[in-house]
Amino acid sequence: MPRILELGLNRIFRSRVGVAIVIVAIVAAVVGIGRIFSDGNDARPPLVASSPEPAISIDPKDDDSVIDSGPPPSPSTVPGRAQPEEVAYAFASAWCNHTKVTPKAWRDRLLPNATKNLADELDGVDPAGVPAERVTGRPSLVPVSATVVNAVVTMDSGKLNLRLVAPDGHWLVDGIDWDGS
Repeated sequence: MPRILELGLNRIFRSRVGVAIVIVAIVAAVVGIGRIFSDGNDARPPLVASSPEPAISIDPKDDDSVIDSGPPPSPSTVPGRAQPEEVAYAFASAWCNHTKVTPKAWRDRLLPNATKNLADELDGVDPAGVPAERVTGRPSLVPVSATVVNAVVTMDSGKLNLRLVAPDGHWLVDGIDWDGS
């Protein structure tokens, strides 16, 4: 008997028709088992439960203290230190002054106005890739907190976005982003 079974299965699985019949049988078995174990209720539950009225859990006019509706605090600077606008302008001017200079000399110009993290990121950067040649406008500041400011400096071929931080009241550039539009 096992030899007959082996020959029969070999003949079935060697032909396309035999494989198709086996697949149809498996699908029929799965559907049949599913119907046996179903509760027999053909009504499908709604995909989205709807209620006659929306449930309101809070009053939208109440202050939840998540977002402060007041203006952000103005940036604070230690007396005698440069303001964030001055630091952003000095950094942007040094950043775009990249022609006929070695990468080390270019980076050294940026260091007085950069954090240690940014200085490490700029290590080994080739200044030839800087897409701007000159600063064309004053930095516009967007205060985030008393110690974080975003500055946008208009350049001849786009905008230089700088993130300035001053954890100790001394403003330094901590992040650079280029917007070529």
